[in-house]
Amino acid sequence: MTNPTTPAMNRVYFFLVLTTFFWGGSFLFTKIGVATIPPQLFVLTRFILATAIMLVVCSRRLNRLDSGTVIRGMTVGIALGLTNLSFVFGIQGTSISRAGILNNLFVLFIPVITSIVWRDRIGRVNMAGIALAVAGIVLLATGGGSGFNRGDLLSTFCAFMIAIHIISVSKVLKNDDVFLITLVQFATVSLIAGTAMLLLPLPAFSVTTPAVMSIIYCAVFPTVFCFTLQNLYQRYVTPTRAGLVYTLDPVWSLIAGFFVLGERLNGREWIGCGIIFLAALLPLLFRLSVESRLISSYLKRGN
Repeated sequence: MTNPTTPAMNRVYFFLVLTTFFWGGSFLFTKIGVATIPPQLFVLTRFILATAIMLVVCSRRLNRLDSGTVIRGMTVGIALGLTNLSFVFGIQGTSISRAGILNNLFVLFIPVITSIVWRDRIGRVNMAGIALAVAGIVLLATGGGSGFNRGDLLSTFCAFMIAIHIISVSKVLKNDDVFLITLVQFATVSLIAGTAMLLLPLPAFSVTTPAVMSIIYCAVFPTVFCFTLQNLYQRYVTPTRAGLVYTLDPVWSLIAGFFVLGERLNGREWIGCGIIFLAALLPLLFRLSVESRLISSYLKRGN
C-alpha cells in the first residue's frame, strides 16, 4: 500500500529533474567563474559559502553533532572534495559539452570499483558499456581540435571520484542526520580546497561580477539546494531510476555550451560524445528492465 506521507511520483521526478537542471547549470557557471578566478579559489569560496548556509540551516541540530558523524562526514567529504577540485580543473581545460559527457562515466566506474574491492560481478552489460566508453573516448581523442586533452582527462578522473563518493556514501554513512553530514562534507571540501590553495601556485586573477555571481550560484543551487532535493526525493525511487534521471546532466551542459558559450563540436566529437552517453545509459536501461520484470513477477505472485 502507498504510504500517505509519500509524495506523488510526478512530484518526485519533477524535483529530481530540477536537480539535474541546476547541476547542469554548474558546468556553465563554473566555466564562467574559472575564466578569471583560479579553480582552487573558486572551490574554496563556493564551499565556504555553502558551509555558512548549512550552519544556519543546522543551527538547531548542532547539539547532535558527535565524533562519529564528524568522522563519517569527513570520510565522504574527502571524496567530495577531490570530485570538485577535479571538476573545476577539468572544466577549465575543456568544453562543458565534453566535460558533461565524460562526468557521466561514473555510472560505469561504480561496478568496476565494486568488482575490484568487493569482488562483485561486473556483468556483460557493464562490460559492453565500458567497451563503448573506450570507443567514444578514442573518437574524442582522434576527432581533431584539442584531442583528448588534460581537461578531458581530469573530467574522466572526476567521474571516477563521483563513483568513489557515491560508494563511500552507501558504505560509510549510517543512520546519520543528512543535514549534519552535509554540513561536515561541505566544511571538509573547504579544508581540502584551502590546502590546494597552499600547495598549488596561485596565478594572478581578478574578481569580476560574473565570477562572483557564478560562485553564489554554485554554492546555493547545485550545492545546498540540490543536496537537499536529492536527500528528500531520491529515496522514493530505485537507484537505477535515479541514475537514469541523472543522465540528463550532460544534456543540460550540452545545451548551455551550445547556446550560451557558442561551443561547437565536429562530427567525430559528436559521435564520440554520443557513444559515451549511450555507454552510461544502456546499462541503466538494462537494469531498469530487470527491475521491472522482477516487480511484475512479484506482483503476479502476490495476486
